Amino acid sequence: TIIKAQKGPSKDIVKIVHVPSVAVGSDGIRVMMESALTARDRVGVQDFVLLENHTSEVAFIENLRKRFKENLIYTYIGSVLVSMNPYKDLEIYTKQHMDRYRGVNFYEVSPHIYAVADNAYRSMRTERRDQCILISGESGAGKTEASKKVLQYYAITCPASEHVQTVKDRLLQSNPVLEAFGNAKTLRNDNSSRFGKYMDIQFDFKGAPVGGHIINYLLEKSRVVHQSHGERNFHIFYQLIEGGEDDLLRRLGLEKNAQQYQYLVKGNCPKVSSINDRNDWKIVRKALSVIGFTDDEVEELLNIIASVLHLGNVQYGGEDSGSAYITTETQIKYLARLLGVDGTVLKEALTHKKIIAKGEELMSPLNQEQAASARDALSKAIYGRTFTWLVNKINGSLAFKDDSFNSKNASVIGLLDIYGFEVFQNNSFEQFCINYCNEKLQQLFIGLCLKSEQEEYEAEGITWEPVQYFNNKIICDLVEEKFKGIISILDEECLRPGDASDITFLEKLENTVGGHAHFLTHKLADGKTRKVMGREEFRLIHYAGEVNYNVNGHCLLALLTTGFSHIVTAWLDLCSCLFSLAATQFKYSLAKLMEILMSKEPSYVRCIKPNDAKQAGRFDEVLIRHQVKYLGLMENLRVRRAGFAYRRRYETFLQRYKSLCPDTWPNWDGRLVDGVSTLVKHLGYKPEEYKLGRTKIFIRFPKTLFATEDALEVRKHSLATKLQSSWKGYSQKTKYRKMRQSAIKIQAWWRGILACREAKRRREAANTIRRFIKGFIYRHQPRCPENEYFLDYVRYSFLMKLHRSLPKTVLDKSWPTPPPSLIEASEQLRKLCMQNMVWKYCKNINLEWKHQLEQKMVASEIFKDKKDNYPQSVPKLFVGSRLNGEDINPKVQQTLGNEKMKYAVPVTKYDRKGYKARNRQLLLMANSAIIVEEAKLKQRIDYSSLKGISVSSLSDGMFVLHVACEDNKQKGDVVLQSEHVIEALTKVAICAEKMNSININQGSIKFSVAQGKEGIIDFTSGSELLIAKAKNGHLSVTAPRLNSR
Repeated sequence: TIIKAQKGPSKDIVKIVHVPSVAVGSDGIRVMMESALTARDRVGVQDFVLLENHTSEVAFIENLRKRFKENLIYTYIGSVLVSMNPYKDLEIYTKQHMDRYRGVNFYEVSPHIYAVADNAYRSMRTERRDQCILISGESGAGKTEASKKVLQYYAITCPASEHVQTVKDRLLQSNPVLEAFGNAKTLRNDNSSRFGKYMDIQFDFKGAPVGGHIINYLLEKSRVVHQSHGERNFHIFYQLIEGGEDDLLRRLGLEKNAQQYQYLVKGNCPKVSSINDRNDWKIVRKALSVIGFTDDEVEELLNIIASVLHLGNVQYGGEDSGSAYITTETQIKYLARLLGVDGTVLKEALTHKKIIAKGEELMSPLNQEQAASARDALSKAIYGRTFTWLVNKINGSLAFKDDSFNSKNASVIGLLDIYGFEVFQNNSFEQFCINYCNEKLQQLFIGLCLKSEQEEYEAEGITWEPVQYFNNKIICDLVEEKFKGIISILDEECLRPGDASDITFLEKLENTVGGHAHFLTHKLADGKTRKVMGREEFRLIHYAGEVNYNVNGHCLLALLTTGFSHIVTAWLDLCSCLFSLAATQFKYSLAKLMEILMSKEPSYVRCIKPNDAKQAGRFDEVLIRHQVKYLGLMENLRVRRAGFAYRRRYETFLQRYKSLCPDTWPNWDGRLVDGVSTLVKHLGYKPEEYKLGRTKIFIRFPKTLFATEDALEVRKHSLATKLQSSWKGYSQKTKYRKMRQSAIKIQAWWRGILACREAKRRREAANTIRRFIKGFIYRHQPRCPENEYFLDYVRYSFLMKLHRSLPKTVLDKSWPTPPPSLIEASEQLRKLCMQNMVWKYCKNINLEWKHQLEQKMVASEIFKDKKDNYPQSVPKLFVGSRLNGEDINPKVQQTLGNEKMKYAVPVTKYDRKGYKARNRQLLLMANSAIIVEEAKLKQRIDYSSLKGISVSSLSDGMFVLHVACEDNKQKGDVVLQSEHVIEALTKVAICAEKMNSININQGSIKFSVAQGKEGIIDFTSGSELLIAKAKNGHLSVTAPRLNSR
């Protein structure tokens, strides 16, 4: 399809030209079905009716594959829903999804089970006609889950009251009970329904569920006595054994071991990893309570279930005459107590058969094989009757019991969950009944589809074209025709006198219906067919294909309710009842079901399983082709496509595609049919491609719809551009006008605010100036109203100035000058500030710095304002020693030994006689000061013999150590000079504890020489430091004055 866009006189025009290729859609997937068509190459079409090659099974399965790959498990065939089991949880069943499908048109949303449920519900409410939803498919295809989803949808979305909520709970809780008694683990499904179920949900005039009714069909009773390898019996047996309380099992005579019961070991699969029997037992017990079972009823129900297990353990022995007798008396005792029957009568019934001929009853003994068959038949009959009683009990609890309720105003939605068409390696009587049921359903299905199509065509005034299809009435008649059908022949063969057997039944079939085109046996077949057919088989050619049925057991199965009726009637206390044959009974039930379904508007759900391995994402094409065939999906599609593939109401079609024609865009004011006619003519639809009905347009070919949808996709871009530009222009103009009006209003408002603020500020400023001037005039007066503002301002100004210029260190002595009224407060604040800074300073000082300050304090006490070069020493830190270990001769260190040296400094020593300068080292020890000459200790001065220390007031480094003359070791006072005189004398004063013995002299220093003589050092000020012996014999020291005192 080629889409051409061209400019018209005033508007864009879109034309569609058909060519063999198909336009590729976009990747977007939207909600409506037509929108999703643009993604059809990736995810397929949502309705099989729109398949271009609708007759191709390959195309059908490929569409299924595409959608399954994208986790799109639902697809329509018209109004029929095809569902694929995904074998994994999909987030498509939430409350939000239910709300999305609630009250929405069927094709307005993507395919879903909720769409089918909601469509049936709305049809019931609006048309006041009963509805039914038919769910079919193979075991494991998801039929049970589909029916659960429908029930959950109604339970959550329908109106509710207290009574309605009770009904909803019982409807939902009936599922686990029916699954426990009617479901089992098979090779194909761990929770396979082994019975057909039809449930009526009754709604009142408000649309609320008020009651329900369940009909069961064709319970697989043979599973009670036999299971194939890898399969299990019904769930309830394992749940009872695994989850039952010890007291309960003791009363029932059971053990907690499924291996002890013959009916539970046939499949050799007592436990399954995916099934938790213990938890399921709790769920079932709770569900029974919710449904309304009393404790006595539950106990009776479990008695019967236990009796079936005991019955399976009944063993037989054979007498010489060939008659059978029972060897397990214990089981008979349990059975008699649990079933409430006489043990003797029960034993006789299990070992004899009753024959009624011409009104006379004859008791004939059974051989061992016949007795075992009779025991199994009784087990199946008991379980079947129990299941029927259970369903009736559930129906009683679901029935609406309000006398004021008018049933005429009630509506019903039926829900049919039944087997699909079955073809196994060995097909028995049960498969025969199942496939017969599916034949009838197919007959109904095709008939109703054609009927609904014909009614729609007639309602729209379109000529109905007869549809050629396979009418399977000929097969239904072959099975059910009176006197000539297979069921009638089976009844006749089972009831006739003489030795009736499966072989005689097959022979009678060959004689009666052997010439039928859809019937074949080994005897009637050609050589090629005989190779694939057994001698005990007959073949029926169904609508879905050929199926071979084995006649073994047909007569026995058909007689389940006649040969042992006296046992069942004794159990049920219904002695006056006569029971028909199983096949006939099923035929009557099926006829009644068809009558029910014909009275309702049907909806269909066809379930398909993608693989036998129950694996998510695996698509088994062979298996799916098999199911497509046996579900009759291709036949259904062919019938649906025999006329027109697509139909929509005029308003819906015109609303969606009106933008493709300039005459219908943006609005059409005339009649809808005229608008649609104008639109399709503009698009170039050919007459054979469409028809116009009274309210709908019918399009015959999907490619026509695809081309229209692709043209819409192209048109959307230009429409979007125009809409965007128009909207942007409109929105920007509107925004500008609003902003301009807002700006004007804000400006006016703000100007007013500013003017008010300015006036207020000026008033306050004038008042402040007035008060300030008045306060200044009265500033020297005591505090009064006239000057309090001024005084407060002066104080505030001082405090703020003080806040901004507080001293940062303890050495900073600056402080603002306070006003007269704050002198005392200022002094207090100054003291507090200084204390605070001192406290902070002391808090942060370390030990080393503390020691440094202590030495500085000593130096300050000795030299402050006395020694000329003291101020220069203040910023210089005192060191621990002025000599390193390498500066002191090792011999001196060896001589001193362990004696600790506190301080060492290089000095210059002047002789006492000639004042010759000599380099020495002054070492301060713990108890003495030592003068060292290279490697010799020249003089040791004990601190105790140190009388004092003299130093000049000038900046020279001369000092004299005065030593006591009584000490014979001392030669007299010592004259020394050091570059670090302040530091050295401070260390000496501290070590010798002579802080008060340091004398600072102004002009000269006298010192003693040996033998009582004295020497004098004269100090004078000069420009530079000079030290020399004067002519008068004194030591003359000239030093520059650094500071003036």
